[in-house]
Amino acid sequence: MPQTPLYAKHEALDASFTDFGGWTMPLKYASELEEHRAVRNDTGIFDLSHMGEIDVKGPDAAAFLDYALISNMSILKVGKAKYSMIVDDNGGIVDDLITYRFAEDHFMVVPNAANTNAVWAAFEARKGDFDVELRNDSENIALVAVQGPKALDVLKPLLDDDPSALEYYSGKWMTLRSDEGNVDVFVARTGYTGEDGFELFCANEDAANVWDAVIDHGTACGLAARDSLRLEASMPLYGQELTADITPVEAGMGRAFAKKEADFVGKQALTGREPSVVIAGLVSEQRRAARAGSEVFLAGSDDKIGVVTSGQPSPTLGHPVALAHLDPAHAEPGTEVEIDIRGRRYPFTIATTPFYTRKDA
Repeated sequence: MPQTPLYAKHEALDASFTDFGGWTMPLKYASELEEHRAVRNDTGIFDLSHMGEIDVKGPDAAAFLDYALISNMSILKVGKAKYSMIVDDNGGIVDDLITYRFAEDHFMVVPNAANTNAVWAAFEARKGDFDVELRNDSENIALVAVQGPKALDVLKPLLDDDPSALEYYSGKWMTLRSDEGNVDVFVARTGYTGEDGFELFCANEDAANVWDAVIDHGTACGLAARDSLRLEASMPLYGQELTADITPVEAGMGRAFAKKEADFVGKQALTGREPSVVIAGLVSEQRRAARAGSEVFLAGSDDKIGVVTSGQPSPTLGHPVALAHLDPAHAEPGTEVEIDIRGRRYPFTIATTPFYTRKDA
C-alpha cells in the first residue's frame, strides 16, 4: 500500500497504522481519546496527504465543473471553496468533494482518497469538447491539517499573511516559515472536525518541513480521532453515510442543484426526485453504542425504519451518538426508536444535528 511523505514522521511518534482508502495511515499515536480532546480544546495535527488533488485549468474550467458536478461552480468566487458531489448517470453518489477556485480559469478539486481514481476517470470521460486541461496531482501534493480552537495561535507566527483574515471555506497561497526555509502552502480554512481549522497543501518534498513547523504546537492525531470528531459534528463519511446507492437528494444536498440551469451529469435522474431515506441523528442515555449495520425500529414495534451508518460513544457529550439512513416518514426529531445491538434492543431518540457545535460558531 502507498505511504504518505510523512510516514517516517508517524513511525517516529510510534503511531499505530491502518489501511484507509488503500493507504497506510496512522490510526492513533497513544490515545485516540486524548487526540479527540486535543482538537476540541487545543490543537490537533493531522496528515491528510492521502486525499486526492485534481487540477482543472483552462477557458472552460468553470463550465466543465458545472457539467461534471452537481453544484454551480461558475459562480464560485476566486479564493473561495465549495462542498459538492459528483454523481453517475443514475444520480448515485460517486464521491463528495471540495473544490477551490484559484483563478477565473483555475480550480483544484479534492476527492476522498478511496475515490480519487473514480473521480479522475469520471472527469476524463466528461471532458468532451470542453477547453480544459486536467491533471491528477494526487501523488505530488501533501496535506497537513491544523484543527482546533487554538489553530490560529499556532499558524499566525508561522505564515507571512494573516490566516484569521480567511473566511470559512476560503483559501489563499501563503509562505510558511520553517527551520529548513520558506515553504509555499495553500492555506484553506476548512475542516472535518467541527472545530475551526486550516488545511495546508504543499509539494510532497516540503511535507516534512510543514509537519515539523507545526507538530510541536499541537497533538498528532490519527484517523480514529478524526472519525469520532466528524461524527460528533454530524459530517458524513463516504462508504458509510454516502454511497453509490443513494443520491444527493437522500444526502440532503438537493439545494445544490435546485436552481441550477446548466446541464450536468445526473440531472435527469435527480430532478423532482423524492428522498427514499434521510440521514438522521440518534442519541441515547444508555451506555451501549450502536455500530454501523445495526437495524433501527420504531419504539415498541417490529417496524424497521432504517439502519445505522456510523455510531460510537461521544467523548465530548458523554453518551452514544449515531447517524442512520431512516425512512423519511419516521425521521422527525424526538421520535423514540430502538436499535438492535447484538440481538438486544436499546432505546434511542432521533435528534437534531449536528450533535456538537463549537462555542464560537
